[in-house]
Amino acid sequence: MKITDILVNHMHEPIGFQLNDLRIDFKVAATKFIQITKQLKIWTTDQAKPVYQTDVLTYDNNFFTVDLALRPRTRYFLQITIKSTDEVATAETFFETGKLNETFTADWIGNSNKELQNTLFKKAIQLKKSVKSARLYMTGLGLYEAYLDQQKIGNEFLAPGVTAYDHWVQVQTYDVTSYLTTGNHELLISTADGWYKGRYGFDGGQDKIYGDQQMVIGELHIKYTDGTKIIINTDASWQTTAGKITKSAIYYGEDLDDTLQPTDWQNVIILPQSKSILQDRLSLPLTIDEKLPVQAILTTPANEQVLDFGQNQAGWLEFYNREPKGTKITFQMGEVLQAGNFYRGNLRDARAAFEYISDGKEKWVRPHFTYYGYRYVKVTGNTKPLTKQDYHACVIFSKMTQTGDITTDNAKVNRLFANIHWGQKSNFFDVPTDCPQRDERLGWTGDANIFSNTAAFNMNVFEFFKKYMKDIAVEQKRFAGMVPMYAPAMGTTDGGAAVWGDAATTIPWNMYKTYGDTAILKQNYDAMKAWVDWITKNSKTPNLWTGMFQFGDWIALDGENPALPTGKTDEDFIASVYYYYSSQIVANTAKLLDHPTDQAHYQQQADAILAAIQHEYITATGRLAIDTQTAYALALYFKLVPKTQIKRVLNDLVKRLNKDNDHLKTGFVGTPFICQVLSAYGEHKLATKIFLQEDFPSWLYAVNMGATTVWERWNSIETDGSMNPDGMNSLNHYSIGAIMEWSYKYLVGIGHHTAGFKQFTFAPHFDYRLKHITAHFDTAYGNFATDYQIETDTAHAIQIKLTVPFGTTVQVKLPRAADTTITINAHTIVGGDFQLTAGNYNISYIPTHDYVEHYNRETTTAEIMADPILVEKITAIDNVLDFFKNDPTAVKGGLGKMSLTKLNTLLPFINIAPDKLEKINQVLTTTAILSEREDS
Repeated sequence: MKITDILVNHMHEPIGFQLNDLRIDFKVAATKFIQITKQLKIWTTDQAKPVYQTDVLTYDNNFFTVDLALRPRTRYFLQITIKSTDEVATAETFFETGKLNETFTADWIGNSNKELQNTLFKKAIQLKKSVKSARLYMTGLGLYEAYLDQQKIGNEFLAPGVTAYDHWVQVQTYDVTSYLTTGNHELLISTADGWYKGRYGFDGGQDKIYGDQQMVIGELHIKYTDGTKIIINTDASWQTTAGKITKSAIYYGEDLDDTLQPTDWQNVIILPQSKSILQDRLSLPLTIDEKLPVQAILTTPANEQVLDFGQNQAGWLEFYNREPKGTKITFQMGEVLQAGNFYRGNLRDARAAFEYISDGKEKWVRPHFTYYGYRYVKVTGNTKPLTKQDYHACVIFSKMTQTGDITTDNAKVNRLFANIHWGQKSNFFDVPTDCPQRDERLGWTGDANIFSNTAAFNMNVFEFFKKYMKDIAVEQKRFAGMVPMYAPAMGTTDGGAAVWGDAATTIPWNMYKTYGDTAILKQNYDAMKAWVDWITKNSKTPNLWTGMFQFGDWIALDGENPALPTGKTDEDFIASVYYYYSSQIVANTAKLLDHPTDQAHYQQQADAILAAIQHEYITATGRLAIDTQTAYALALYFKLVPKTQIKRVLNDLVKRLNKDNDHLKTGFVGTPFICQVLSAYGEHKLATKIFLQEDFPSWLYAVNMGATTVWERWNSIETDGSMNPDGMNSLNHYSIGAIMEWSYKYLVGIGHHTAGFKQFTFAPHFDYRLKHITAHFDTAYGNFATDYQIETDTAHAIQIKLTVPFGTTVQVKLPRAADTTITINAHTIVGGDFQLTAGNYNISYIPTHDYVEHYNRETTTAEIMADPILVEKITAIDNVLDFFKNDPTAVKGGLGKMSLTKLNTLLPFINIAPDKLEKINQVLTTTAILSEREDS
């Protein structure tokens, strides 16, 4: 028994973060569950004198909520002790506060020239005594990097991140003890415009959204070994000048001239910028997660030099300079080639380039205050041949730990899952952006909403979303509760749309359900209510949400007007459904946080909205007024119909899909739910069929077209390799990657769970097309892992390996296992519904019915004609297939999509006798499909 991990507010050893609603989580590793106790002790300088200590508590969960008044600029050590009757285990970690509410004694400083693209600030420091500890508390506008003696401080980039800078600016805390020794030092700060001052947003963007001057503020606190202390502030004693970066902006990229030498240092000016907006950080740091090597150096048909990194991603290029002094080398970033040539047309107005003028010194060079979304880099201006080892792609995203993944026996599905992970990493860039490459990169609320559950399976995103929810709440205060289209709103006032705005309620609730922590709900409770109240005040119809701008089912394929991307599903229906759902979430949150009056109000409101939706859109027998895939999916997912009508709605959805050739027509709204409702209500085979489709529109279409991330459109690239002419062709857009939530829940089987996964269900939905699946999900209690395979032998045995984390109880529900003998670690039980606690398990059983897929009465003629053995069997009964043999093109048309039974009913020239048709159908149902026979 041991403690394997301790998290402080879901982070490892946080320094300088806001630590409201302090919570300490820990994970235990043990071979089996045993009764234990837990105890937490917190101290600052003397472990014998704790500032906080719990009693010895019975272990009924794996966390402590800590009610402790924290002091600023203080390191707290903590120890967790767990005990059983036979063992004791302890583990320690620490966290450290930032400035908290302590007022800065430093000044905001700037250069008298507001137009500088890169402002430098420096201060000479002389230390006459040995340093025990040193902390730098600082921030800058727009972006900054700090250096001590030309060595960059810390490993994060693009600090202080993106916020509504007129409302709050995040302060970073750096431990600089190791940088400082007795003697002389220079503290240098470099700044650029970033999101604060640079041009940003739609249609060319806005300039100077939050301010017109770069500036910094900082305090260097030094404690000597003799116990004395000094503080070095940004003040009038600092000097400033222009740096080597001649232009930098997020969309533009960066121009760096290393032949320039910073001169003409002058005194800084003190700026009247408010210090009240300074807050300890919430943002996870933007760090380099990995460095990708060049996969190929291409010479295109247009005679361009192009580096191919083999993976679309976000970050920047780093290269080793070998060029002589004065050489100007330019790097342009792009996601895709067109006709083999470099292409950047889908970046719209984003220049997305890095221009460097060499100083003749060999060294590694990088941009500093921008980032790019790219796979390909076009290089011009170099005088030396390009070599692979001189270049790598630095992958940058908010520092989050990966918590989940899935591997199947289908390489294309595995590539899709990898694409979804890459899409999340590329776009979880301090805020959840829509895309990392073009002139947008905004914190779109709708994308974040529909992807939030998938995001929480894939990575530890609790603190990431805590910060983003503050971004949303800040904007809501400006707009009387309305949620903007994206947050920060970047100077815009648009918003108030369903699904997008409902991020204010859905994301906090989803984070609570995944992590079992109420902090985001508590911190955003007023904002959640404000959003729902804003809808109530502005809707044109009581208890429905009507008469306002909506995005509808964005980029759906069933729209009656191809020029409109909102789809066919009634916009007011979608809006009303989310009005209902958000009201229900607020009611549930009010109950959880013990606000009974609010609970009663919002529950009554949710009930009234549901009744109004049923009255307006659903008949008494369960027929929906809207015949679209998305409408049916919403009705089933949000339980808009009583249980007695679920079968009717499900059947109507299946019919709708059949009319659509079992292909998706859904957009942003319907896509996350379509497979979930099919699997949940007994149509998992159809859900899997849709998931595995490979032609347009499908998830695997992009994989077949060479995608390494998820696209904005189903066909951002057309079958001939050209870009979709309708525009909006980001090739790194994570939203439709929300299908991975279905994969975790139904393919893997991580089903219903309590908040935080203390109890959850393992109920895999097996399918012959995905026989072997390995997956894991690191829950708040520890890593849950499974490795299962069906049809492992001629007896059709199923083998399952499970790892269940300590402190959890898993309700196992195995399919086709009623009254079946189940072997668990060499012991047997009867029936596939049982509980497991911590441990490793080998499970095997023979299902009541095998998972070998056979043809059926609805098998299409196209499928029949593709199987020579089946054709031979049917021809032995009747010559009906001679028509298709003589005219192979008929199979490719509408006739090929029909079964023989249906063709026999519809077409006069196909006349199969009833007894022969019955024999044919018997052949179909007793013949394993071609792929099953090929795999055996």
